[in-house]
Amino acid sequence: MPFKIMSLTDAAAERITEIIEDSEKSVIGLRVGIKNAGCAGVSYTMDYVETPVAGDDHVEDHGVNVWVDPKATMFLLGTVMDFEQGKMGSSFTFKNPNQTGACGCGESVTLAPADLKAIAEARAGA
Repeated sequence: MPFKIMSLTDAAAERITEIIEDSEKSVIGLRVGIKNAGCAGVSYTMDYVETPVAGDDHVEDHGVNVWVDPKATMFLLGTVMDFEQGKMGSSFTFKNPNQTGACGCGESVTLAPADLKAIAEARAGA
């Protein structure tokens, strides 16, 4: 079975489907990336996708389309995206094997790059 760059839980796929269906735009999926932020280094980003960006890595999981910014691929390899609901709110969460730390407030994380060979194999579907 090929190793995916990232995968989704059922809850994440259901929430993304709801977002797509509720959008006033013709959204076909989400784009996931990272940006420099917070005291730990980076935070995850998510944007609507109406037209995929050339060069993005595409993941289809549970019938949902997610595109990954290629600059983030080496930091997201093996990540599981989830959607959690609690008393204080709801949000997407990322269970990332490349995470080496996080800030106390939960706004940012420290990520180590994944092995380049593993990225090449994931992209090739090996």
